[in-house]
Order: sequence, then C-alpha cells, then structure tokens
Amino acid sequence: MSTRSRTAGARTRGRPAGAGRRGRLAPGKEARGLEAAQVAIALDSEHVADLATLVRAAGGAVIGAYQEPLGGRPLLLASLPLNAVQPTPFQRDLSPTHAKRLAAKIDETAAFLDPLIVVRGDDGRLWTPNGRHRLAAAKVLGMKQITALISPDESLAYRILALNTEKAHNLRDRSLEVIRMARNLARNRARERESQFAAQFEAPELLTLGIVYEKWPRFAGGAYSSFLKKVDRFSDQTLAVSLRQRSDSAARLIEIDARVKSLISALQARGFKSPYLRNYVVARINPVRFHKAKKGDTKPPMPLGQALTRMAAAARSFNLGSVSNADLAWVAVGASAAD
Repeated sequence: MSTRSRTAGARTRGRPAGAGRRGRLAPGKEARGLEAAQVAIALDSEHVADLATLVRAAGGAVIGAYQEPLGGRPLLLASLPLNAVQPTPFQRDLSPTHAKRLAAKIDETAAFLDPLIVVRGDDGRLWTPNGRHRLAAAKVLGMKQITALISPDESLAYRILALNTEKAHNLRDRSLEVIRMARNLARNRARERESQFAAQFEAPELLTLGIVYEKWPRFAGGAYSSFLKKVDRFSDQTLAVSLRQRSDSAARLIEIDARVKSLISALQARGFKSPYLRNYVVARINPVRFHKAKKGDTKPPMPLGQALTRMAAAARSFNLGSVSNADLAWVAVGASAAD
C-alpha cells in the first residue's frame, strides 16, 4: 500500500460516521407546495380584499397578491407610508447605532430591497414583527414609503421570532422579547394556558429571565441559564396565573443573585481575581448541577420553586474557605470549552 493510501485510510478511520457528508443537505423525499400557476391570486380575492382596503386607507398602494409557495397562505405586496407601520410592542429594544449603520449601508446601495413582514395588530394598526431596525433606517433616510408583505394571519406576529435564526439575539434581547409577547397575549388571551404558546415562547426559562431583565437590565442571566433550563418548564396554568408565579420566581432569583454578588466581593477581597467567579459560585450553589437528563425525559429533576429554595439555602451557607485557585481553573477550562 502506498504512503498516500495509508494516510488516507488513517484519516477515514479517525472520522465519525457521516463526517464525509458534512455540509451536504439532503433534499426532501417528497415535493411540497404549490405549482407556479397556483401562486398568483387576484387583488379582489376574498383572502386579501380587506387588507387591500386597509392599505389604501393608510395611504398606501397595493402592488400584488400571491400565495406563499409552501403552505399556500395569502400575502399582499404593498407600499406603505412609514408612519402607517409600527413595530410590535414586544420586540427587542431599538439600537440607534445599528439603525444608523443599516441606513448607511442601504444608502450606499441606493436600494431598499428587503420588504417588511406586516400584520394587522391587536389595536387595528399595522405591525411589523421583524422589521424594527429596517423601519428606523428608512426613517433616518427620509423615505416616504416602504414595501411590505402583509399577511391576514395576525398570529404570525407571535410566531415570526422562530424564523429569526440567521442572527441570534443575545439572551437578554430574546428574554425581553418573549416576556413582552407573553404580557401582550395575556391581555387578550389570559384564560389560555401558557403551555399552548410553547412554540412562540421558544423556551420556558426565557419567560422567567425576561421578568428579571425587566427589573434588573444588567442581570448576568447567562450564569443562571443552565440551572433554569433543567428545572423551568412551561406551565399548564393560564397565562395570567403563570405570569404571577413567574414574577415570584424572578424576585427570588434576584435575591439569590444579590447574595452571589456579596460572595464574589468577599472572594475578591481574599485575592481571587478570576473573571469566572460568578460562574463558579452559581455552579456551586446549583442544586441540579450534577443532574443529567435522559433522552426523551421532559420531567425536571425538581420543581422550579424547590430548586430556588435549595439554591438560596446553598448561597447562605456558602463556605468561602473551601474555594481554591484550582477550582477556578477548572471553571475557566469548562467555560472555554463551551465557547
């Protein structure tokens, strides 16, 4: 066998199964969606006629209508005055820096090519659930009109965040979006169970963290995320009830973090200067840090309330004298591996 063949064989044996197919996407086994002739629909179609009237009343112009090619849902393509569109009240906060940078890039290309997704909001106005910064950029540029894809499916405003996978928000932004969405839904659908909105809310711990961030914007949520993922679950209580319960849990988490901060200060006074002090302390007081969920197991190792009680007790009894630089080194290694 040649040296080249032996080398290639060694590389192949060292690869995990399927590694040679990395980067390839398998096409769907069955063709789905509409044929080309089924996509275009008339502007007077009953599915978009009301939206067309709304667009004209807002001072806009209807450009066309079609059924999106996967699920066949009707959409209206229109031009709208900027002041006719508002961001949903539960989006992440506007970043003026990002909006100005986006406006500069759009101005460089001299073309606004990405339409906003727009739905009719709870207040009867037109909402965009995914275009806050593009809308702000258009205002910076002084644009008169903006193009939009308008859907008659108002619930899309609550599901659109699931499509935002290209540029992930940080934990704070995601949590604030989710809790604002929950509060908005609770005003109109308070009797529905929280668990019914699992797809919209993405993860239960984001609701709890969202309430914390509302009260304490500088909260270090990343240190508690792993803990909450193990014990926080969507509630079968109504939204109104579950939000009250989560407010209690958030208040307890803030109290625990206050104790953690005092422990960090005490450790720093003893000469420990590691940037991973918070992660170390939170890991030490985490009552489920050694729990490993089994595949398919959705039941938490303990209820959230019980876990917070144990965490608070562990924080109160934390032994500062047991901390060593070797322990902190292991935390640093773990954090680097997670990155």
